[in-house]
Amino acid sequence: MERSDFGENGSPRYHQANLEPMLEDTKQKDRDFRKKLNQAAREIVSDSIHKKVKLVVHRPDCDQENQQEYVSLSQGLMPIVKEIARKTLPLLEHEMSSEFARSHYYGSKFQADSVAYRDYRYFAKKRPQAESPSLVVGLRVDESASMSAFGRLEAAKRAVIAVYEYCQLCNIPILIYGDTADVSKMEQMSIYAYADFDKPDSNDRLRLMQMRARSNNRDGMALRIMAERLAVAPQQTKLLISISDGQPKAMDDYTGSYAVTDMQQTLEEYERKGITFLAAAIGQDKDVISEIYGNERFLDITNLHEFPAKLVRIIARYL
Repeated sequence: MERSDFGENGSPRYHQANLEPMLEDTKQKDRDFRKKLNQAAREIVSDSIHKKVKLVVHRPDCDQENQQEYVSLSQGLMPIVKEIARKTLPLLEHEMSSEFARSHYYGSKFQADSVAYRDYRYFAKKRPQAESPSLVVGLRVDESASMSAFGRLEAAKRAVIAVYEYCQLCNIPILIYGDTADVSKMEQMSIYAYADFDKPDSNDRLRLMQMRARSNNRDGMALRIMAERLAVAPQQTKLLISISDGQPKAMDDYTGSYAVTDMQQTLEEYERKGITFLAAAIGQDKDVISEIYGNERFLDITNLHEFPAKLVRIIARYL
């Protein structure tokens, strides 16, 4: 993974060359990668209730305006992110050299200091000689139209900036996708691949600024696509966080109990494959989101200003 280059005030340094017109060879590689993402996503949902949904995976471009917005949003965040990373890295180095791997649901050694987290990861177990702790993170952002209200979209952007830069500092593979439904009859599901661990790019951070409040949301389909990508990743711990402000709703009948059942079945299926889900609720439907995901997976984000740092600290807990 590429690491970020930060200035003295904590904001990322950029090189104008990053935004120069791409060579044709680079453009072709991007087209090939986008095609690969589309094929993979369609294959993932081919045996689900979403198999007939018309899906398009986009790989957004970035421009000078995105760079300016990123600098503006990131300046206040980076000192906090760097401080959390500074505290995390020594612990990670100690963990990698430790004979026991912490934060397991069972094991031969009880960790009293972990009980406060109430996530049942109270044990340590003997680490095989070749094993080192590892984490891969997926961040899904609901881009439904209601995200435009009450500063939710900007809060989501600030949160993904914080998570992205923290993962860069700690060398954690990161997958950041946004999604919306019903953009058109020919595009019933839209996925926006902002950052992908299969093709890390220094401009990924600028792509994040292309997040928009768009149309409806077909949550179960987005979760399934991202969860499958994480499930086949080689890392030991696989964390998928969904940022959303409302319950699922898409045409023609993806709503109510039908959509909730699909989401819960997806959660159960991929938890059996080792995925840990968390839902960050930032809107008026917090009670519904809590009911869908369950209390153990639910994050009630009341203060949007504190959201980015809170999310980074939660991720740090899984290292």
